[in-house]
Amino acid sequence: MRTRFTGCGTALITPFTPDGALDEAATRRLARRQIDAGVHFLVPCGTTGEAPTLSAEERRRVVELVVEEAGGRVPVLAGADGLLSVTPYYNKPTPEGLFRHYQAIAEATPLPIVVYNVPGRTGCNVDPLTLVRLASIPHVVGVKEASGNMTQICETLKAVGPAFLVLSGDDALTLPAMAVGARG
Repeated sequence: MRTRFTGCGTALITPFTPDGALDEAATRRLARRQIDAGVHFLVPCGTTGEAPTLSAEERRRVVELVVEEAGGRVPVLAGADGLLSVTPYYNKPTPEGLFRHYQAIAEATPLPIVVYNVPGRTGCNVDPLTLVRLASIPHVVGVKEASGNMTQICETLKAVGPAFLVLSGDDALTLPAMAVGARG
């Protein structure tokens, strides 16, 4: 499955008005500013976008606004053009549990899926061997790697091969990750 989620993908914040409502105009301006600056794809409603604290309606509306503003100029990784799917948290699944989790998601959608590995937030790390197995699932196209472990990033890149996207989820590691083969 071909994907366009390479290069610079901006994880967008979710702007609010002083009274706590979603600031729709600011959300549109933020998306437009990123597109005008040359970003390659947009990521609304991630952890940077406060997704765990948004209501389902707020998440839906943010994605709608960003998709409307993008107007097809750049893809949106939030259920519009692809899914950024964080690993299950709290129960700390085994590698087999992770495989079955992502297999179930892939069976439920035709969209490309990017695994979001952020063990500092979830308590669950997706190791390189598990990513190799996940890469065999149709629609699982890559990983947003935010483990903070450069050795793991290198091992992942070596193990999964060039067809599987490895994206940096840590700003401080983006340049070194791209230097060894990550694509965004």
